[in-house]
Amino acid sequence: MKNIHSLTIDPLTGSSFKTSGKYNLHILTKYQFNRQTINMCQSVDITIGVLALQGAFREHVLAIEQSAGVKAVALRTREDFEQNKIDGLIIPGGESTTMAHIANRSGVMDILREFVASGKPVWGTCAGLIFLADKAQSAKIGGQALIGGLHVTVDRNHFGAQVHSFEVDISVPVLGEKPFHGVFIRAPAILETGEGVEILAKHIDQNGKEVVVAARQGSLLGCSFHPELTPDNRFHNLFVDMVAASL
Repeated sequence: MKNIHSLTIDPLTGSSFKTSGKYNLHILTKYQFNRQTINMCQSVDITIGVLALQGAFREHVLAIEQSAGVKAVALRTREDFEQNKIDGLIIPGGESTTMAHIANRSGVMDILREFVASGKPVWGTCAGLIFLADKAQSAKIGGQALIGGLHVTVDRNHFGAQVHSFEVDISVPVLGEKPFHGVFIRAPAILETGEGVEILAKHIDQNGKEVVVAARQGSLLGCSFHPELTPDNRFHNLFVDMVAASL
């Protein structure tokens, strides 16, 4: 495990800063898609939206744009959602309470709930996972506005404050035998899972307790960490597979 105290996501601009030498967060390798995804993308135009209120949305857009013919678009306002027909949606990390306030004020929160209810694929990373959860613990005074749909209970900032952020290899069998390098930044954890939830990955927390850090339920995907901040494309591949299969 490696601490990443120097890694920062600007909450206003979404810009990210380089970690302690191993990764350049602005450089993402080209996707190596499996044959199923390539065939589907060749026959169907796919557009994936990325909610662009906070966090590393630019890194998600770059990753998706390097996919096999997959288009990505950043979405900030109701007008952005109305003007762009999207087949899947990524809700990135950020400060979940602040993101919720912005989404409510701009009228985007209702659109997000409608999109989840439509059954189209949605992927939430870090704060995005909190948004998708049916229940959230350790919320700030006044509560945490949620989109819901993913039958899990999450604990905000479960792994500690910014200074406790870390990187660690985790086993994600659905992605293959090779471990996935997880970047955890003030990360939540899934404490309880409900009916229909497939557990994709677990990790031992600072108290020695095994918690869920990635899960999938039908068209919904969520993870505690930040796949967009690594050169490993497999989680993005998995989500594009889900979107392609839904068309």
